[in-house]
Amino acid sequence: MTESASQVLTVTELNRMARNLLERSFPLFWIAGEISNLTRAASGHWYFSLKDASAQVRCVMFRGRNSYLDWVPQEGDKVEARAVVTLYEARGDFQLTVEFLQRAGLGSLYEAFEKLKAKLQSEGLFDKERKKPIPEHPRQIGIITSPDAAALHDVLSTLRRRMPNIPVIIYPTPVQGKGASEKIAQAINTAASRNECDILILCRGGGSIEDLWQFNEEVVARAIASCPVPLISGVGHETDFTIADFAADQRAPTPTGAAEMATPDRSALLARIHLLQERLNRQISHQLQQKMQTLDFLGRRLLSPSQQVTQKSAYLLQLELRYKASIAKTLETYQQRVRNLAQNLNHLNPEAVLSRGYALVYNESDQLIHSVNQVAIGENVRIILSDGKTLAKISQK
Repeated sequence: MTESASQVLTVTELNRMARNLLERSFPLFWIAGEISNLTRAASGHWYFSLKDASAQVRCVMFRGRNSYLDWVPQEGDKVEARAVVTLYEARGDFQLTVEFLQRAGLGSLYEAFEKLKAKLQSEGLFDKERKKPIPEHPRQIGIITSPDAAALHDVLSTLRRRMPNIPVIIYPTPVQGKGASEKIAQAINTAASRNECDILILCRGGGSIEDLWQFNEEVVARAIASCPVPLISGVGHETDFTIADFAADQRAPTPTGAAEMATPDRSALLARIHLLQERLNRQISHQLQQKMQTLDFLGRRLLSPSQQVTQKSAYLLQLELRYKASIAKTLETYQQRVRNLAQNLNHLNPEAVLSRGYALVYNESDQLIHSVNQVAIGENVRIILSDGKTLAKISQK
């Protein structure tokens, strides 16, 4: 086989090499053009061409990418696409794979947005310390929006559902079009100067970045920052962010969300009150039961006057009996002690031995004779016996 024959490529190999070369040579970039031949396939992929006055290029935006867009392009729209160059190998078609798509001119708008955001942030307009707390129970709510806006209907419906007794004041202002930003700022200043509401809601429905641009103007941001009344920004959809959102005291994802943040939920409050009422009823019932039991206990101890007299009489009689028994016992104790003492005394009495045949002999000097040496022959002595006395004379010793 010749050298030239060994280098022959298949169509598949050629297209794959071309695709790899294109993808390496053209990193992700921005391209502007007008949409034509737009087709939305059943698979969810978009196929279209981008063209200018002299040329066009085929494009594809797969479903995984276009599902993130909050708008749908139309035929003839001027757009800016962020894309990579590739080759559809099956047909050998040169094409762009679009990663992101936006309306033409948005690049400059985003640049202006980021520039103003950085400026106001450096001045401290977005600092948390500047944010005013949202009152939990407002007495009156102000709404700054267009009277014809669909967002106003959503906000009013939500307020009526959550807390219908709160009065609402509407500060009308255009929210789109030339000069709308100055009028929005003027409405905010008017609401602030009248100072008749506890909360202000600045709201507008969703839209493109151009539709919401009035809320990205510096005059609106400064009016919000200087407003002494707490202000909730409910502009656009959840994915939309404006300068007004950063300057506001609180940002809501939607106008309906702003209304929910501004009011307590009547149903939740009623449920809470019902719960507290049940808890209070249970506590009162428990206390009453305790008091009734105490009352029953005291009632059993409480006696009528007649019962009290009878009870006191019985008590006095019991005391009398106990007193007499105590006295009798005491007397018996003392009597026993006297008997014991008398018995002991009787045992010690020298005359007690006389009953057993003994006698006491006294001389003429009335001294008790203990020895024969105490008497002399012829001396008279006195003899005491158990039943009397007698006299005798000593005749012998």
